[in-house]
Amino acid sequence: MTDENATIADQPSHDQPSHDHSAHDHTSHGYITAKDDYLKRLRRIEGQSRGLQRMVEEEKYCIDILTQVSAMTKALQAVAMGLLEDHISHCVVDAAMAGGPEAEAKIKEATDAIARLVRS
Repeated sequence: MTDENATIADQPSHDQPSHDHSAHDHTSHGYITAKDDYLKRLRRIEGQSRGLQRMVEEEKYCIDILTQVSAMTKALQAVAMGLLEDHISHCVVDAAMAGGPEAEAKIKEATDAIARLVRS
């Protein structure tokens, strides 16, 4: 693993909810303006995962593997936090301004996502 991969957690950055979002307008998600950045970071994380597999296959020192697991975990957390921030500042704010049951649903959805992140 390179130092570049170990530092992606420092970059700004979804948890898969259990319900269907097919009725939502997918062109207006808050992260859309940073989609390429998210994809770049996720591809880097995918590379870290392959690197971890290689480290295990090559029977590298366990502490070195754990160090890379930690870096990958932090990178995923950074992506999740960025997506959450985008969701709150775009989707939740828009729903709150509109008011009504959709606002309550978006706030509950965000709260549930935060709870899942805290538990992970």
